[in-house]
Order: sequence, then C-alpha cells, then structure tokens
Amino acid sequence: MPVTRTLTARPLTREAFAPFGDVLDTDWPNHYPINAGKCERYHGLAIAEAAGTDARVILSIFRATPYAFPLVLTMMERHPFGSQAFMPLSPRPFLVVVAHDDNGAPGTPHAFVTAPGQGVNYPRNLWHAVLTPIGAPQDFLVVDRAGVEKNLEEHHFAEPWTIILPEGLA
Repeated sequence: MPVTRTLTARPLTREAFAPFGDVLDTDWPNHYPINAGKCERYHGLAIAEAAGTDARVILSIFRATPYAFPLVLTMMERHPFGSQAFMPLSPRPFLVVVAHDDNGAPGTPHAFVTAPGQGVNYPRNLWHAVLTPIGAPQDFLVVDRAGVEKNLEEHHFAEPWTIILPEGLA
C-alpha cells in the first residue's frame, strides 16, 4: 500500500526560510532613500551566484500556469552552477517548496506560501519544486545563470508528496 506523505504549506517568513535561501521583500533593514528622496532602495536582498564556463547572471521573465491543489509533488530540481531568484510581477502569492540535499536527492520537503509582493532566492544546489502560482497565471522576473554547463538536475520521487494550502487559499 502506498504511503501518503502530506505537507501543509506555511507562511513564508525570513526566519523560517533562512535555512533554504533568501526572502525578497521590503521588510529589510538595509534600505535608504535615493533619487532626491523619491525612491527607497532595499539594498543587497540576495547574492546571485554564477559558476562555470562563460557563466553570467541573466534576467528573464517566466510566465507560469497554476497547478491544481492539493498539489501532488512528484519531482524537484536543483541548479548546481547558479542561484535562482523569483520575484512576482503581480501582487499574488505563490507556492515555494524546498528541501536540503540528502545524499544526492531531496530530503524532506518544506512548503511555504508567499505573501503578495514577496519573492525568493534559491542558492546553488538547493532542491526546489517548479514555479507554482496559486489560482491564476503569473509572471515572474527571474535572475539566474547562463553558461556552458548544464545547470539542471531533476529528482523524481518514488512516492510523491501531497502539498496542501492553508485554509482560505485553496
């Protein structure tokens, strides 16, 4: 009989997400006015990583389609040569699922739901689920790495995980 492995996503906070990466938002102590006081700069939210041959940091826009919930998580991926940052271009939440490495495979996943306006930065080699908007298609500004080496590893679970959203989001 298959084992049911279920996780309930929790709100994304800087403290809860710190073991996995960076939260990108304006709740950040390092900020100051620029442009004659007409703009506030939230400085150094994350560091982009780009390793390997001809490596460079690039900016892209990803257009993602929502998945049905509860989400059946069958696969996670990681990027050995570069970090990835995802910043939504609309004020809607999205699902973030991450896991530490356990001998070349994802360990136990952790699921988070962003608040509107929050983004995330995954460091190199962090296992994560695919981009998962909630409820409607969503565009994201993505900061990641381009270079010669293949920068994608995938792991398919023998037994999937089920991810449940908190009440009021499903």
